[in-house]
Amino acid sequence: MYSVLSVCISHFLQWLYCLKRCSYCNFNKYILQNQNHAVMTECLQKETQTSLQLSQVSRISSVFFGGGTPSLAQPSTIAAVLETVSKHTGLSDDAEVTLEVNPTPAGKARLKDFTAAGVNRFSIGVQSLNDGHLRILGRDHDSQHALWTVSEARTLFPGRVSVDVMFALPGQSVKSWETELKKLLLVCDDHVSLYQLTLERGMQLFKPVDSGELSVPGDNVTAVMYNSARGVLEKAGFRQYEVSNFAKNNAVSEHNIGYWRGCQYIGVGPGAHGRFVPLAVGGVQREARTQTLEPDVWMREHHGHGTRRRIQLDHGGLLEEVLVMGLRMNEGITQQHWELFSPEADLQQTFGELENVQELGLRCSWEGLALLDSILPTMLLELEMFFKKQYTSRKTDLQRDR
Repeated sequence: MYSVLSVCISHFLQWLYCLKRCSYCNFNKYILQNQNHAVMTECLQKETQTSLQLSQVSRISSVFFGGGTPSLAQPSTIAAVLETVSKHTGLSDDAEVTLEVNPTPAGKARLKDFTAAGVNRFSIGVQSLNDGHLRILGRDHDSQHALWTVSEARTLFPGRVSVDVMFALPGQSVKSWETELKKLLLVCDDHVSLYQLTLERGMQLFKPVDSGELSVPGDNVTAVMYNSARGVLEKAGFRQYEVSNFAKNNAVSEHNIGYWRGCQYIGVGPGAHGRFVPLAVGGVQREARTQTLEPDVWMREHHGHGTRRRIQLDHGGLLEEVLVMGLRMNEGITQQHWELFSPEADLQQTFGELENVQELGLRCSWEGLALLDSILPTMLLELEMFFKKQYTSRKTDLQRDR
């Protein structure tokens, strides 16, 4: 009732270390100093084993090494984690194993070693092909480094390389953004992820923008940039399959699709998040698990058993996640998919008071994907009202039975 108990779930490993903090970053990151790779590897293996045993899953369908900068990890660490997965559960024959790569000369040089370790897909943080923007963003690579890294990655895994690129950067116009994106499309592979620069207090870049030293495009211009990029990518043969993700030749990220479809996943490493049912200890509801944030504390106090917080997701909480994540996808939420999580009430019953709830499912239009953040509060309120009606109905029935 409360979760999809699938045969395969995903594995996510968080490597929080970076050589420096980018000016737009407000994530849980730590500057790499005297990292003990042997100890970190041992802890990651132990945590992976513990989580796999708790979930009692029989097969892992994808592994994603994210960060931080996981390309700073030793290839032997990547190999050791994958070996642990294979030993205690097993990887599907067609499992997608992705590594995020910082496109520096050092990152490019190690791609073959990561391939030998078991990686079969790369996600490269290009961010921009404008060297001025890269300096403002605090990146430790330039545009030429990015192009070299993408080229090397495509040589190793043609069709299995993704690039990240940002828009709404300081001083960027719609025209310059379109020009840059078209330049990127000449060299990139079959997957592109678009991210809008979003500034928050605590980021290094926030202060100069807030003081007026740097200016960023306004909301209206940013919206034009996003829709313009969608048009450019579509003309180049890319299909938008999620708010920020585009693929051609069906080169979608299977790992991320798992998130958006509400599949279970295990999170390993400092600050990592996971969503799975701990069957080994009698669990019947999915739990949201968060690992200890600080790497040194995670290793010292937990020795690889680093779960700091566990929250059981009730039925309403699970359906909220299914709704929020599912509407990000171009395919939306089908009746069949919704009923996996809500067998007692289909989409029509749950959202029947909203207009345009189709018989076959719930999805955003092309225009709606661009406005998803403004649409979701209404959808979540409708879901909340449905549960309140159910609770009131059950309470009335109980009083009547007495």
